[in-house]
Amino acid sequence: MSQGPPTPEQIDELVEVTTAMRVGIDTVLAGRSELVRTSLTVLLAQGHLLVEDVPGVGKTTLAKAIARTIDAPVGRVQFTPDLLPSDLTGVNLYRSGQFEFRPGPVFAHVVIGDEINRASPKTQSALLECMQEGQVTIDGHSHQLPHPFLVVATQNPVEMEGTYPLPEAQRDRFMARLTVGYPSVADELEMLDARDDIDPLDALQPVTDAVTLGRLIEVARHTHASPALKRYVIDLVGATRDDPGLRLGGSPRASIQLLRAARAHAAMDGRDHVLPDDVQALAVAVLAHRLLVSTAGRLSGRDGEQVVTDLLGRVPVPAATRTPRRSSR
Repeated sequence: MSQGPPTPEQIDELVEVTTAMRVGIDTVLAGRSELVRTSLTVLLAQGHLLVEDVPGVGKTTLAKAIARTIDAPVGRVQFTPDLLPSDLTGVNLYRSGQFEFRPGPVFAHVVIGDEINRASPKTQSALLECMQEGQVTIDGHSHQLPHPFLVVATQNPVEMEGTYPLPEAQRDRFMARLTVGYPSVADELEMLDARDDIDPLDALQPVTDAVTLGRLIEVARHTHASPALKRYVIDLVGATRDDPGLRLGGSPRASIQLLRAARAHAAMDGRDHVLPDDVQALAVAVLAHRLLVSTAGRLSGRDGEQVVTDLLGRVPVPAATRTPRRSSR
């Protein structure tokens, strides 16, 4: 594929495919359109998604619905305290006088990690190389994972029974963290009616495949971002490092992933250029879970989401975010 800016035809294809995916997933998760949109934005940005909330609100259903819309291999792992790293990545077995590699469930285009924070930190860390480098190293040999590769992990709040907090390094590898929340009364009634006869998840059909998805990821990756827009991303993430209420601010990886997510968000809107609105729409989801609030900040009632929201109101928005030489669609 050309490394130049996306053409109108490429943007149109991206909008058509992602709209079909959203419509399909919306039939499974009523009233969660913004949650679904952000999830697909992460998918197009070739990031990994962490969905956190209490049990029973649809975290795993969202992950399964995303996977069902893609005609590609899907791996599913139920994380438990006794899960071993080799249960994820695979193992070398000695058969017929030689070692044979038996791949684990991470060798799929979409990997669903259910209740990831119920596994031990050692097992959680087995995903680090997979998520960052797209490969698995076992006994000194590296095995490439399929492309594209997406991890959709769910976790329960850390104060719940039998959970381990995710290490900072692993949280930083998730592009975004989302919460599902409880549905409205109308949406819950619709959910009860829809599940009288059949589970909507069973009726969900694929609308794209891995090859098409890989092509759309490249389209989103080359959506134009002006120098002023990139500086806005850096200023926003940099402000988290200077905030006195934080022990840990956003890393350079956070800047990279926020820009990639904003590009995908713009492409899903049918634009070939990124606006500050795209950055602001995703800043909380991309940045909040990476921040460590100080003790004083927690005592004052602040959390990562509040810090990012405050910074969005303080960091100046650039006046020009698109170069004049590029015309809009």
